[in-house]
Amino acid sequence: MGAMEKIKEIEAEMARTQKNKATNYHLGTLKAKLAKLRGELLEGGSGGGGQSGPGFDVARLGDARVALIGFPSVGKSSLLAKLTETVSETAAYEFTTLTCIPGTMRYKGSKVQILDLPGIIEGAAHGKGRGREVIAVARNADAILIVLDAGKEGLNRHREILEMELETVGIRLNKCPPDVVLRKKLTGGVTVATTVTLTKLGPEPDKLVTQILREYRVMCADVLIREDISVDELVDVVAGNRVYKPCLYLYNKIDTITIEEVDGLVRQPHSLVGSVYKNYNIGEANEDDLVKASMWKYLGLTRIYTKRKGQPPDLEEPVVLSQIRKGTTVSSLCANVSTQLLRDFNFAYVWGTSTKHSPQRCGKD
Repeated sequence: MGAMEKIKEIEAEMARTQKNKATNYHLGTLKAKLAKLRGELLEGGSGGGGQSGPGFDVARLGDARVALIGFPSVGKSSLLAKLTETVSETAAYEFTTLTCIPGTMRYKGSKVQILDLPGIIEGAAHGKGRGREVIAVARNADAILIVLDAGKEGLNRHREILEMELETVGIRLNKCPPDVVLRKKLTGGVTVATTVTLTKLGPEPDKLVTQILREYRVMCADVLIREDISVDELVDVVAGNRVYKPCLYLYNKIDTITIEEVDGLVRQPHSLVGSVYKNYNIGEANEDDLVKASMWKYLGLTRIYTKRKGQPPDLEEPVVLSQIRKGTTVSSLCANVSTQLLRDFNFAYVWGTSTKHSPQRCGKD
């Protein structure tokens, strides 16, 4: 029996099993097996042994990277052209874009790399429509912008399908890593310690934790749980290959729906509405708009202006730091400028609203 057959069998068994305290242990074990099989399937598909098209390797440039994800013909290429003035082929038929098209968005002195990826379809996590290559790029991006067709969302559930595809390959959207510490050891069995009451792991959380660890062949470990986690979050910690990405949802083509439908879409969490064709919330590359401002916020970018002693600050070219990449500390600033500055650093004077007084003397951290 292949991996796909085993996955379908486990999914069918989970659908048949009632969810209650008595079956929580059994369902937790099935979820661990399912996550492990999916991981093995993806790893096996990424190896050699079959014909594959060219990859989507793109040199990492700029202060941050955003991947455009969406179904075919939702306006990703048109959005890229608006944000970056990069020419990407557009047409009225699906699958116009067949490879990764990069562009650079300049906003508030920063350079953000935008990647226009081919449209994906349901089943992309298992390789349909070159879905694995597309999702691999999304894993390496700093943030994800999911572009949806506002006129089709009510019937097709594209948002739900895309979330499921990304979830399947271990991409967690707008979530934080669980506050759990897992330390493997050679002997001593499994020890579970908690600082909170666990309400989502059933009546015997220690037994469930031990069983999930055994599914991943971890027989001896110390586990410290500092928040009330679910079975899925516990599996994510044990698997160790999950990535957590900020994600924005852009409902394009709102000029084709009613104002009541627009109001319903904009109330969805992490959502924006706009129209590339009508320039609603999406301006030209050199203009400020809601989409650019929201991307700046979700990327956690900060502008730092440097100055020499006794001279005015240089307000032309800021140093842009990212909370997602290296953080926004003085040490990150030094590393961004040069490694020599980081080695020779003694102290810095900082001006700004975050200081107790201006200037404030501070160290690296």
